[in-house]
Amino acid sequence: MKLFIDTSDREKLTLGLDEKRFEAKAKDNKSQNLLPFLDEILKKKGIALKDITEIEVNEGPGSFTGLRVGAAVAMTLGYALGIPVNGKNIKKNGAIELKYQ
Repeated sequence: MKLFIDTSDREKLTLGLDEKRFEAKAKDNKSQNLLPFLDEILKKKGIALKDITEIEVNEGPGSFTGLRVGAAVAMTLGYALGIPVNGKNIKKNGAIELKYQ
């Protein structure tokens, strides 16, 4: 199952599981909202983190902070689960590259 993370929009957070997308209004601090939102979606769908086989994160364009939040979560999960992020093995190939506005 593919996890999609998009934190490039200042107004909303978008997460996806395969082709299904879920949106939440971004409150004051995306870094404090992203993981609880992901946890909520996974619980509602009955999906465990171990069921995720790859991660796609929006690389931009977007604000520095917004993109870094999504990338940090994606790369941390990718590293911990041993799965690719945007097609890269984070353990072997390092961080993904972001495109800031």
